[in-house]
Amino acid sequence: MIRLVCCNELLSRQGLDFADQCRFARAVGYEALELAVESFPDDPRDISMAEIRKMRAIAKSEGLDIAGLHWLLSSAPELSITDPEASRPTADYLLRLFDITAELGGRVLVHGSPRQRRPPEGEPRDKTLERVAAFFAPVAKAAADRDLCYCIEPLSRDQTPFINTLKEAARLVGMVGSDHFKTMLDCSSAALAEDEDVPSLIEMWMPTGNIAHIHLNDRNRGAPGTGSDDFSAIIAAILKSGYSGDLSVEPFKTCYSAEVTLAIAAATVEAHLQTHGRK
Repeated sequence: MIRLVCCNELLSRQGLDFADQCRFARAVGYEALELAVESFPDDPRDISMAEIRKMRAIAKSEGLDIAGLHWLLSSAPELSITDPEASRPTADYLLRLFDITAELGGRVLVHGSPRQRRPPEGEPRDKTLERVAAFFAPVAKAAADRDLCYCIEPLSRDQTPFINTLKEAARLVGMVGSDHFKTMLDCSSAALAEDEDVPSLIEMWMPTGNIAHIHLNDRNRGAPGTGSDDFSAIIAAILKSGYSGDLSVEPFKTCYSAEVTLAIAAATVEAHLQTHGRK
């Protein structure tokens, strides 16, 4: 069943503590939180599982689940999936995030983190892709062992030159060859990087089984309902495709405040879901 999920970084950056984030999200209609790693009270390598269990309990007390994590490496600038010298510490860091996600009761980890995926200068694209696939093969096995899904996120070219489209992401998914390593659709990046519009991309790619998660955001980097993208058509295409995963709202800029932005998004998405027959 589709859940409406709130990515929490805007709330965290505005200074709301975790309990207040949960309380607000539930009040405006979200069913789960997707946590940016930067919002943790400590470095993931240092945070205790007792603290993680406390976060899960707080969310549960407010009627929310934890869907998973995103912005996986952005608060660890020394790590990289494309720099061979950083492979071992990066893999160790991701395994720690797997343990945290499982303890939170989440299932998905979304790999955006554009600065931690810059290809080495002058390296042929295919060589970078082959090495990254080799890096992710054991990572995907570790995800499978914990029944998690790791999603490589196509990002627009203004953020990174590596993995910009669903086609490029699907190639990497095929090279890794695991049901626990997929890609996802970020509506903002797709609107900026792809030749097709977002509803057409959904129609094209959802039947392949490669898309395991969706971020809803406008090409203006704002929330659904604050820009020009046709979220009625996007939601209609999602429902028609049979997708039954999470719809995570992830704006990068605010309209007046984090709370107003995320409330507009929740109301906009829910209205379109109801219009197009969400059960």
